[in-house]
Amino acid sequence: MTNKQQLQKQKKYEQYVKSVTPTHSLPINMAKAFLTGGLICLLGQFILNTAQSMGIDQESAGSWCSLLLILLSVLLTGFNLYSQIGKFGGAGSLVPITGFANSVAASAIEFQAEGQIFGIGCKIFTIAGPVILYGILSSWLLGIIYYILKLMEVIG
Repeated sequence: MTNKQQLQKQKKYEQYVKSVTPTHSLPINMAKAFLTGGLICLLGQFILNTAQSMGIDQESAGSWCSLLLILLSVLLTGFNLYSQIGKFGGAGSLVPITGFANSVAASAIEFQAEGQIFGIGCKIFTIAGPVILYGILSSWLLGIIYYILKLMEVIG
């Protein structure tokens, strides 16, 4: 092939890539994420307020709110509806507790065919494991920093 033929082939390929690459609007994606995350948080606040209006103390109401949001997320994942919410809302659906529950449930569902132990039992921690590990590690490091700052009387 000559250089001219290679350049033409490269231009055709670039045109093809442009034609199949989806275009995204950052402001629209940000608005969708804000709306989705906001609606999830609004639902959580509604659950919290409802629980408190029923006479449940704030700590227990927070626990009920978390449990119900996780349950709803797992159910939506099981019925293959959370993925549609994720496609629309992007990061807005991933940031709240529901996104974490979706990740854990989705990996368990995906590997269900491999059995209870090696499928669900092992793969459910594909997402949860690193989150728990880094959560504990960062909490430990921040605790040490807090302890040192308290010893130095930087904080009261």
